[in-house]
Amino acid sequence: MRRKVERLANGLATVLSSWQTVECVTLGEHSEEDILDPYFALVVDVYHREAMPSPSERQDAFAKAFGDPGAFESAALQPKDRFFIEGLPVRVEYKSAASIDEFLDRGTDLVWILKNSGTYMFYRIQKGKVLFKRSDWIEKVRVRISAFPVEYWAALREAFTAKMEHYLSDLGAAALRDDGFFYLESSAGFARSAAATLFIINRRFEPSHRAFEEQVEKLHRLPDDFTGRWETLLRSDLDISRSQKYEVAQLIARSIIKLA
Repeated sequence: MRRKVERLANGLATVLSSWQTVECVTLGEHSEEDILDPYFALVVDVYHREAMPSPSERQDAFAKAFGDPGAFESAALQPKDRFFIEGLPVRVEYKSAASIDEFLDRGTDLVWILKNSGTYMFYRIQKGKVLFKRSDWIEKVRVRISAFPVEYWAALREAFTAKMEHYLSDLGAAALRDDGFFYLESSAGFARSAAATLFIINRRFEPSHRAFEEQVEKLHRLPDDFTGRWETLLRSDLDISRSQKYEVAQLIARSIIKLA
């Protein structure tokens, strides 16, 4: 099956690289999963310079190479194609190389943007397997993001810690009001921001949310007793109240803040 995945990934790269506007094509790590894994998908990032062909032109190009792509759909606001090839799910995302360059040129201003969007964009740039490159652009970007200065990481830690504390406050209020919906929303926000803060403390970009639970517990720098508290927070089969889970979240937050 790995041969099938590699064949299709290389076939996609051939189609995409035929457009001169394409600078680089990378393959995401979820494409390394077993195809029977529920998280498996052929995830392809396409970094381009100028406008890409229209969705219908892209669909025609994929059809010519692979046959009619099943359930083809394209998102307009965030350029992305989703379809099936030979029964496998494919996700192709289109990203402006120039916009990434401009983003990195913003200096510490980018911290306040990343506070809302997270650092997953850089993770994908850093970890993606290069299937095609027209120049050394991707290597240059990887060098830039791997050399973030200390003040960047410090500013990111401050921003994400504040976000974690915000969700913690919401979680406590929801627990006291016994508001089920807002409790779930705040709990998820707290877990995401707490984990993201730990990735930043370890000077690592955050992975896909699907990989948070697996990767966060493997970080080098973690608070004492973090693993047990984290599992208590995430598990839904424990006979403890929302207020008790809020207390666990408080302990997690305090230990992260105190982490040197």
